[in-house]
Amino acid sequence: MSPSLSPNLSPNLSPCDQALPYVRAISAYQPGKPITQLAREMGIPVERIVKLASNENPLGMSPKAKIALEAAVSTLERYPDDFELKAAVAAHTGLGRERIVLGNGSNDLLDIAARVFLAPGRSAIFSQHAFAVYPIASLTAGAELIAVPARNFGHDLDAMRAAIRPDTRLIWIANPNNPTGTFLPFPQLESFLRSLPRDVVVVLDEAYNEYLPADVNGDSKDWLGEFQNLVITRTFSKIYGLAGLRVGYAVTSEEIADLMNRVRQPFNCNNLALAAATAALDDHEFIARSYQLNSAGMEQLVAGFRQLGFDFIPSYGNFVTFKAGDAATVNEKLLRQGIIVRPIAGYGMPEWLRVTIGIEADNRRFLQALESARG
Repeated sequence: MSPSLSPNLSPNLSPCDQALPYVRAISAYQPGKPITQLAREMGIPVERIVKLASNENPLGMSPKAKIALEAAVSTLERYPDDFELKAAVAAHTGLGRERIVLGNGSNDLLDIAARVFLAPGRSAIFSQHAFAVYPIASLTAGAELIAVPARNFGHDLDAMRAAIRPDTRLIWIANPNNPTGTFLPFPQLESFLRSLPRDVVVVLDEAYNEYLPADVNGDSKDWLGEFQNLVITRTFSKIYGLAGLRVGYAVTSEEIADLMNRVRQPFNCNNLALAAATAALDDHEFIARSYQLNSAGMEQLVAGFRQLGFDFIPSYGNFVTFKAGDAATVNEKLLRQGIIVRPIAGYGMPEWLRVTIGIEADNRRFLQALESARG
């Protein structure tokens, strides 16, 4: 005979029912479709598939990073020591090590910032069409999200400033923005920072900073002396080509860095990632080559979109977002031709697709497939 249930217990109660309601409200992040998954689904040989969905560097990782990675394999029985990467980032930025926080990718740093500054009863501001991790990190911390309508697919700083409430503790800004590729001029962004209450933290996500043309690029870290409420995040996943190793860094005030380092997981960057990132940061030739390839590929794709009659959003990253009309159907037709791009309906843009800039041959295959898919 089974024991009788306590009157306070329900036989239909699920442990998931006890999960925090703001966690249950989160929509999981949807990554770009892996090459191997498409190969399984469509029966297309892996070597015939072109993935232009996840803003990865088509040149791979830097040769210096690869050498360092191979050497680091012999250290995997030891816990990581992040001294060398912090020293390299300090030399690269001109800031002290005490102002640097390392992350398992810059996404980890976004989550850390949210856990330090957000909680139930607090709010965070982000822009429509901005990176999906901002709402995920905010909701995970229990904060209320304030979504500000975009202006021309980018951040409307005036509207974001007007949206600040007494309980607002954090503002998310991506510059350039993903997935739209829009860019906020540095003087405009500096003016915005100067107008904010000093107890509202701004997380400035600069994952694509290294792709900015010289005529618009500035040095946002110079603002850290004036704005003690600024956190700047960078990643090694994009131009440095280390997406699979998951490593990034933040620079901020000593006080905020101290708080973030208290919250971050111990050894959140592994030995391989630390070694490769340290070497990649110093591979100036590879960075220059990656930038040049991206510039040429941008011209190739933009010319192709114009020739085919597709509207697109001028981009400052390593991708272009274009209006496909029935984007779901066009995407399916591209997949059947072995071309993976990124649907962005989840960003409130159901008619648009985002394509990463690849090598010349892959860009050409994409444009040929797109011409066929629109019919």
